Amino acid sequence: SLRRTTRRLLAAVAVGGALAGVSGCTVPVDAVAGVSVTDDGRLLGVMMVCGHRIDGATLYVDSADADEDTTVGSWTADSPLHAGLATWPLDSPAAGWTATTPLAPLTVGTGYALYGWTEDNSWASTSVTFTLTDRDRLTPGTVLYQSVSDDGVESTAAVPLAEFEREACRHD
Repeated sequence: SLRRTTRRLLAAVAVGGALAGVSGCTVPVDAVAGVSVTDDGRLLGVMMVCGHRIDGATLYVDSADADEDTTVGSWTADSPLHAGLATWPLDSPAAGWTATTPLAPLTVGTGYALYGWTEDNSWASTSVTFTLTDRDRLTPGTVLYQSVSDDGVESTAAVPLAEFEREACRHD
């Protein structure tokens, strides 16, 4: 339908704009992306929105060459995510989410990054980078994300979901 085509086009523009935002333009960050796993080891997207909104999320191959950043999955929330925590399975339909690019098979040894965006590029999330080895080390209820210390140093942390929910927005 025309509406679906328009929405896909807007999502593609938003993804392109959000990628540009990640590479140094001026989309302000007001959310924190993470990944977790289900009880049966399936990958979960995790998004902690700090105060404004996020409309969707994209998973891409994290390459040093920006031209090789290939989208391997993209999801649009049926309604904007507002302040608070959201999780959704990346490999299957999820209530409240539309897979605009269904998740492609992930490969061992490849780095991936997940981040959140808004359709009008008004807000974005931090991104989390991971490999399948990182995923395999996660346990249900644990979130992997890019943590920022009080002095601004970024590191990857795997923490209980409750701690992620409590701490993720602390530095924004």
